[in-house]
Amino acid sequence: MTTTLYCFGESGHSYKVALALALTGQTWQPRFVDFFNGETRSPEFRALNPMGECPVLVEGDTVLTQSGSILMHLAEKTGQLAGQTQAERTEVLRWVLWDNHKMSSQVGMLRFLRNFLPADKRPAEVIAFTEGRVKSAYAVLNTQLATRDWLAGGNAITAADISCCSYLFYPEPFGFDRAEWPHIDSWLTRIAALPGWKHPYALMPGNPSDRAAK
Repeated sequence: MTTTLYCFGESGHSYKVALALALTGQTWQPRFVDFFNGETRSPEFRALNPMGECPVLVEGDTVLTQSGSILMHLAEKTGQLAGQTQAERTEVLRWVLWDNHKMSSQVGMLRFLRNFLPADKRPAEVIAFTEGRVKSAYAVLNTQLATRDWLAGGNAITAADISCCSYLFYPEPFGFDRAEWPHIDSWLTRIAALPGWKHPYALMPGNPSDRAAK
């Protein structure tokens, strides 16, 4: 069975799934989605995912969407990333849900507004408001990591860590400076040292430099 991830390098949500696949040793192949030229709005893509979003994970006849749901699927499938106790499993789900509501959604929008829109179309007030929200999220994350190596506790990375770390590896400016958040910084260093880890632009096709060159 071929496992295909519909993704593009700039997508932090796609990176969550790509990183989970890599860290759990799965055999998979990326399928580049040309988001910036409108592919997710095409009838062909909407037939695959009516939500019109990446990532999409295709395993044989099974089509999975939404990064948090895919992460939980991979945790169950592989026996990895789910947590070792019921308490840890509950924490994993709590942090995946928190990330999608409080952090990734905000960071993803801020990164897009600050980097992928033309300078004259960047809404200054929205950007300033969102910067405040993401700093609040970083503070919550940093506090949680002050007393543990991994978000859900335990002695191994889980889907909670993968979900929350994804955007923080990107180089574009979006109101995050690792030096300001020492516990997050140490955690990201631990993740990057794991066998199979790769930077998002090395793990998936698609890079801002590809568009800049055209």
